[in-house]
Amino acid sequence: MSSVTHHTLRLVVMAKAPLSGYAKTRLIPALGERGAAALAERLLHHTLEACVRADLGPVELHVVPDPSHAYWRDFPLSPGISLYGQSQGDLGQRLWHASRNARALGQGLLLLGTDCPALTAQRLHTAAEVLQRSDAVMYPAKDGGYALLGLKEVQARLFEDIHWSTAEVAQQTLDRLWECGMHCQRLEALTDIDEPGDLTALPQAWRESVDVG
Repeated sequence: MSSVTHHTLRLVVMAKAPLSGYAKTRLIPALGERGAAALAERLLHHTLEACVRADLGPVELHVVPDPSHAYWRDFPLSPGISLYGQSQGDLGQRLWHASRNARALGQGLLLLGTDCPALTAQRLHTAAEVLQRSDAVMYPAKDGGYALLGLKEVQARLFEDIHWSTAEVAQQTLDRLWECGMHCQRLEALTDIDEPGDLTALPQAWRESVDVG
């Protein structure tokens, strides 16, 4: 079992409601609107289950649209998961806002989205273990972003002047960490499922269920 002390971290998950025509729109040419939304929902549940199984601390789900939307009102939240709305602004501003509880409590956190089926409970444990001996930890994404960013402390500068949704995100974030005097341990690069070409990285059972060859 991991040596990470329980409840030393907050797990902050950024998520978009998996609605048809709203979520995973770049996958619509391959899967159709309903297929893309169904895959988005599977990814959402997979991510939350991994966070709960990892048992590293409280899990915060930060969502768009607002939690008052019908999808979120009916969403089955597991014990230990709290639901929040995302703030306005670009992704950097939203990440900064989403980290507010960790900042207020002086806790470390793991920031992640719901695009990466390879983010398992074991990989979350690995990130938490590494964070015990480093200022930050990152699972880079193969598209140039990151699948997870773990931080012992959060500074606003880490989310400023980043070209979000580009291949520069991971490197620019590493640059910000360096500016802040924080050492980041990079782990293996993982695949986010954003484009039709990424579908080959899905687990085999998933690929069969979404009719990917």
